[in-house]
Amino acid sequence: MGFRILIIKLGAMGDVLRTTPLLPALKKKYSESHITWVTDKVSLELLQMNPYIDRLLSFSYDSVLRLEEEKFDLMICLDKETRATALAMRVNAEKKQGFGLSQYGSIFPLNRESNYAFRLGIDDNLKFKENKRSYQEIVFEATGLKYNKDEYILSASSASSEDARNLFNKIGIKGSDKIIGISPGAGSVFANKAWTTDGYVKLIKRISNHANPDTKILLLGGSGEVKINKVIKEKLKSRIYDSGCENTLSQFIAIVDRCDIVISSDTLTMHIGIGLKKRVLAIFGPTCHQEIELYGRGDKVISSIDCAPCYKGRCDLKDNCMTTISVDEVYEKAMILLSRI
Repeated sequence: MGFRILIIKLGAMGDVLRTTPLLPALKKKYSESHITWVTDKVSLELLQMNPYIDRLLSFSYDSVLRLEEEKFDLMICLDKETRATALAMRVNAEKKQGFGLSQYGSIFPLNRESNYAFRLGIDDNLKFKENKRSYQEIVFEATGLKYNKDEYILSASSASSEDARNLFNKIGIKGSDKIIGISPGAGSVFANKAWTTDGYVKLIKRISNHANPDTKILLLGGSGEVKINKVIKEKLKSRIYDSGCENTLSQFIAIVDRCDIVISSDTLTMHIGIGLKKRVLAIFGPTCHQEIELYGRGDKVISSIDCAPCYKGRCDLKDNCMTTISVDEVYEKAMILLSRI
């Protein structure tokens, strides 16, 4: 197997995906190497097509027992949570990078290069105001690798691509059409992470009124977007096409792969769009826009409210970070990206 590397990156799914740029750099540095990646079950489909991963494991009792018995040359843990850091301490590895768990139950950096990434988790001023580095720059530093705008590693499977083609034929989208994918959901972890439903409705109306007839607007979403997508469809009727909310993750990746532009807040859909090298328009409120690398293909709409970003789970402000983002601003940037296709 050569140089044995273990990567522990369990979640969240978007973070798992934006950690994949490390893989080619690791393979370049250790040409004769074997990479094992352990992640949560929900993220397996994001990584199963990755040619740089030699063994992919789901985090489970069985896999933890197995990893405790194996020996690695390098262990990289990039999660700051108990499950991951506890495993990092139990793994037998000559060298460890990232984060571990102390005997007192506190998380700490395992190597000097991970100090900055560690401080971002405990210093709000550093994370929210001072930091200008992307997530990729931060984790490349933590692992002692040189960052050269390394891209995400993501592709759609041939079977899922065929499913996507069948879906588009069914709903009336032609192969020559330009597609703007709209993803209105954003999960429930952070308050106000999603832009407003009214904002998306007005945006879609304006785009459909001014774009060419061969530009189609496609509604994207999963199980968490059933309600919001239903509301948007009812208000827009024939102005929008619906990709459905019941697709598997692999099918969803293939659907996004057919889009030319993806409009989303800081979500998994945004990361999938980045990974597939799409033109992404990302809308930011409570999370840190500076940590997101668009690789020169997209643009950002950033809330100007003083209290953003905050990463709060609850917000009682009526005029919050997302309600203060105007339709005009999102529309103008969307049309600029559309003109570049």
